[in-house]
Amino acid sequence: MALEGLHHITAITADAPRNVDFYARLLGLRMVKKTVNFDQPDVYHLYYGDEAATPGAILTFFEFPGAARGRHGDGMPYLIEWRVADASSLDFWGARLAGEGVAVQRAGDALTFADPEGLEHALVVADVPDPALVAVTPDIPVEHALQGFAGVRAYAAAPGDSAGLLEALGFTGADADWELAGEQRRGRLRYDAPPPAPGRQGAGSIHHIAWSAADDDELSEYRAIALGAGAHPTGIIDRQYFHSVYFREPSGVLFELASRDVGFAVDEPAGALGERLMLPAQYEARRADLERRLTPISNPRVASRA
Repeated sequence: MALEGLHHITAITADAPRNVDFYARLLGLRMVKKTVNFDQPDVYHLYYGDEAATPGAILTFFEFPGAARGRHGDGMPYLIEWRVADASSLDFWGARLAGEGVAVQRAGDALTFADPEGLEHALVVADVPDPALVAVTPDIPVEHALQGFAGVRAYAAAPGDSAGLLEALGFTGADADWELAGEQRRGRLRYDAPPPAPGRQGAGSIHHIAWSAADDDELSEYRAIALGAGAHPTGIIDRQYFHSVYFREPSGVLFELASRDVGFAVDEPAGALGERLMLPAQYEARRADLERRLTPISNPRVASRA
């Protein structure tokens, strides 16, 4: 039994159309689900990922139209690291991003940039055996496509406080640099000294990071481990495409444990993921009203076939 690295990362956007354009068109991720926030169904929950919607490459966004720009601070993840194949992929992405007016910085085997709302990303060349999780899009050569998450960086004033819980969950490392590795995938969590200003959630900020569990049995086992290590986990919550347990680790980062056994093809064909608005059963009766309220967005894959 071991958690298989990262499952997904969830952030916040104030502008769903611009978010779709950046992540699905410019970065070439597949939109794998267009649904709503289960706790606030009049706003989107958008999911992007690889071609098969595999845990380990799933980036999601809650849309809150008009939300103020967030600011990452102590106790918050602030940067997402993606794997790419090699230095030539960094060259490709440097040119592609700069060609669309995105500021990039190159330092050795990493290329950093931010999305239109300030959410930071780094493309890194990582020598790991994990299978590459890529999406297929016509204008991005498959050899240069993003290959799934490498890790996350977070701000923490006292990262040592998190060591006991991280070790109990199966992380290896020390101080501010940790890795969670299973049989198939791994993910890094690194802590950096926080800026002086306090953080606040908002557009461009990361809400939580999710680690990958097999099923409800494993969720129950790790929930008990987290509880024994001093965390205050929720019960298991049904999120339609996975089941989840949530708790904060001692540095303040909101962790989720999410299962891999349900999947994103549970309510629509795998070949048509992300092409229509999918609603949980409790909101299906409100479909007409929600479709009228939600901001129109265009999935690049659907638009290219029109």
